[in-house]
Amino acid sequence: MDEWESNLGVSENVETGTGFQSSIRYPQSCRVKICGITRVEDALAVAMSGADAIGLVFYEKSPRHVSIEKALQLVASLPPFVTVVGLFVNAHAAVVREVLAAVSLDVLQFHGDESPEFCEQFGKPYLKAIRVKPGVNLIQCAAQFSKAQGLLLDAHVEGIPGGTGAVFDWTLIPEDLPLPLILSGGLDVENVASGIRQVRPYAVDVSSGVEAGKGIHVLKGIKDAAKIARFMQEVRNV
Repeated sequence: MDEWESNLGVSENVETGTGFQSSIRYPQSCRVKICGITRVEDALAVAMSGADAIGLVFYEKSPRHVSIEKALQLVASLPPFVTVVGLFVNAHAAVVREVLAAVSLDVLQFHGDESPEFCEQFGKPYLKAIRVKPGVNLIQCAAQFSKAQGLLLDAHVEGIPGGTGAVFDWTLIPEDLPLPLILSGGLDVENVASGIRQVRPYAVDVSSGVEAGKGIHVLKGIKDAAKIARFMQEVRNV
């Protein structure tokens, strides 16, 4: 095993893939996606904070929804090496294709009841969001969506597909989940370090936790640059 592999924490059993899976499941550093970006100044604040990705919501019922025209403006404002994730909820395939034809998305995120076949038809890397509650078999979900880049685990709130600001029970996450895990759901400056220490996710995803305002007075879709900076510092501190 060479020095590079040693630094990654890859075991010598590379032929079986177990060392690779272990290094993905328990990375030495945690990636960050900040979702629900609606303003250029927020996109720039995310990029300058060192976050890895932004999320653009193409779900019209969401208060963080962006049009294709706004998405083009946001993407054009980004510096290099910031991943752009497009979020869809039970969208028609034609809608997804329309967005892809216009906007340079790096990854698709499906947050509804989409099948693996639906997610795979666009020829793009994708994440599958799973709303976690007791009884949801995450190992089975990972097997079903085995071609996904990862599973994004969010809180289950009846009738709301995401962006609720609610935290779910992290003990429901199995340790042997075979896909990269993106922890979402109610993360903020106060709890993200605990989430990373307990769950050891590949990445974390935050939206309402870095928005302006507080509690019921959160300004959905309006990010707070100071909260973003503090959130990123908490992640780095872990």
